[in-house]
Amino acid sequence: MKIALSTSVIQRGKTGVAQYVFALVRSMLRYADEHEFHLLVLEEDVPLFEFARERMKIVVVPEKWRSAVKNILWHQTILPGWLKREGIDVLHVPSYRRMLLKAPCAVVSTIHDLAPFHVRGKYDLARMLYGRVVVKHLARRQDEIIAVSTNTARDIECFFGLPIAEQTVVLNGLDHQRFGPGDNARARERAAAQWGLNSAFFLYVSRLEHPAKNHVRLIEAFNQFKAATGSDWKLALGGSDWHGAEVIRSVAAASPYADDIRFLGFVSDAALPDLYRAAGAMVYPSLFEGFGMPPVEAMACGCPVISSAAGSLGEVVADAALIIDPERVESIGAALAQVASDVVLRDRLIQAGYENAQRFDWDLNAAKVMQVYGRAVAAKENRISYAGLMAGAFRNLQLGGL
Repeated sequence: MKIALSTSVIQRGKTGVAQYVFALVRSMLRYADEHEFHLLVLEEDVPLFEFARERMKIVVVPEKWRSAVKNILWHQTILPGWLKREGIDVLHVPSYRRMLLKAPCAVVSTIHDLAPFHVRGKYDLARMLYGRVVVKHLARRQDEIIAVSTNTARDIECFFGLPIAEQTVVLNGLDHQRFGPGDNARARERAAAQWGLNSAFFLYVSRLEHPAKNHVRLIEAFNQFKAATGSDWKLALGGSDWHGAEVIRSVAAASPYADDIRFLGFVSDAALPDLYRAAGAMVYPSLFEGFGMPPVEAMACGCPVISSAAGSLGEVVADAALIIDPERVESIGAALAQVASDVVLRDRLIQAGYENAQRFDWDLNAAKVMQVYGRAVAAKENRISYAGLMAGAFRNLQLGGL
């Protein structure tokens, strides 16, 4: 097969979708001898895919197509022509934001979540309208839909009217070579040297997005925890600024414990595993997730996890995390105090978390995705053959009538 993957939604590599794309590409390298892969990459993102250059073809997309509106336009008007010229068999679009209306080849799309239906004010009006209305119609025109969780598949059925039986659920995988137990003492030394985290700390890895990622309630809960316990634990927030980041930073600055709240910025792939190993606990109070990889990554690295069960998180963390109500500050604060003071609980969460993380494996997922590609191509070919058959029959009827 000639397979193309659109990568323009990775936001310079600083989002969860970006990590999905990188992991997908890495897992597909093993199939590059048998199939021909084309990575469609925005010009400034090309260095992020150097690891695949020797096995896959990188097709550079000019930077002028980066903005959301222009990128959607590129997908709908320019990409189809390229697909036809190159004789591509299947295109994989790894986000609902860029699904194609019409293509000359089979199209597979991954839907990570339907957050616009769950979180009010997550995006501006135009993006909410696109996510709730336009995408609904585009989804029905894809040859195959991959949902990253059963919860997301249910949402797709509920909001888009696509039965779960017509979707394929492929859980996100984990790079177990990167995320796993390591030298915790060395990791803590690195955290102290790089970010000044020289005492125990709670870690939240997520882009700074308000209100969806729920940083404000977490900070309020941290304030309650500090006031009630006098603990020297800190709160570390790793992630790039996003919509509403100024609100989060303002609330943190106004905290009486502002000196113990650290903004780490975007954490590189290389530094992330050690950050998990250094943390006293990962806390993940998101209001909605289509999957939520950071809790699983933390679990694999031996970090106890406190988590919301919103969206797909309950499915992902299972019984291996201490579950909180993300809309109740008191629930978050109580969990912080419990994990900080209870060594037995931390040890139990570490063991349960490590076992839970083993469920997520990109080696298995890659094979499933390749099966989806094959089905999509076969279905497209069958439709084309059927259409040709019907057109021929119609012509014969016309000739017979003459």
